[in-house]
Amino acid sequence: LQNKENYEPFICFYFRKISIDDFDIGRPLGKGKFGNVYLARVKKPQAIVALKVLFKSQMEKEGVEHQLRREIEIQAHLKHPNILRFYNYFHDRKRVFLVLEYAPRGEMYKELQRCGRFDDRRTATYMEEISDALMYCHEKKVIHRDIKPENLLLGYRGELKIADFGWSVHAPSLRRRTMCGTLDYLPPEMIEGHTHSEKVDLWCIGVLCYECLVGNPPFETASHSETYKRIMKVDLKFPKIVSDGARDLISKLLRHNPIDRLPLQSVIDHQWVRANSHRLLPPTCPVKKS
Repeated sequence: LQNKENYEPFICFYFRKISIDDFDIGRPLGKGKFGNVYLARVKKPQAIVALKVLFKSQMEKEGVEHQLRREIEIQAHLKHPNILRFYNYFHDRKRVFLVLEYAPRGEMYKELQRCGRFDDRRTATYMEEISDALMYCHEKKVIHRDIKPENLLLGYRGELKIADFGWSVHAPSLRRRTMCGTLDYLPPEMIEGHTHSEKVDLWCIGVLCYECLVGNPPFETASHSETYKRIMKVDLKFPKIVSDGARDLISKLLRHNPIDRLPLQSVIDHQWVRANSHRLLPPTCPVKKS
């Protein structure tokens, strides 16, 4: 059931009302502030999915209902091999249920903790995958704004899957002033409260690349104020384990001025990425001869 083709019949759920009775619920996959995620099986047609269960009372208490609506609106329209698929949603009196693609290898964050750090081959592969996925998002006027290992999942073949679009925005202008995201991944323009664009995602993947190779983010300190200062100065220091090619790529992404950051296509075409990436594209259906 891991093959993408097996999920396609599931799209039929868009055309009829569904409920919790349509699923066999399995083991928990994770816990969050507003609920839990479970492994689940759709009874008819049979397919394995992840079921995210959110409690309305908790979301209302925190005032994040708009965030959930935005997440559903955005993710429902995205279809890319490196973006977690959103299939459907439904709700009852107390809960909201999101039906999502199941990523068997779990969070990148946990994998990074287990390994300590990733090698050049694995990190470059992730950089190619995430750059391709973000190019797709930006073409659709979607900025993610919260790229970090906790929001990245790993699929059946170990491929990266962008998840959690709660902080993303879908706007024709592609420009927002909102302060959001994770402290270690915040770009200078968001800390300063300036208008920001899709180029915040370029900064975030630069931080991600560093954290994958080193095991911790580049501007991490014991205090928030010191971290802010290091980000604003782009106080970037590389340990010896980081290769020259990776340093070059990260340095070109972590630029204070958003305009100076390396574009996503140039990340994919970067010499270090090309030399190390072993991206596996999902299999396509063979063309039938008439």
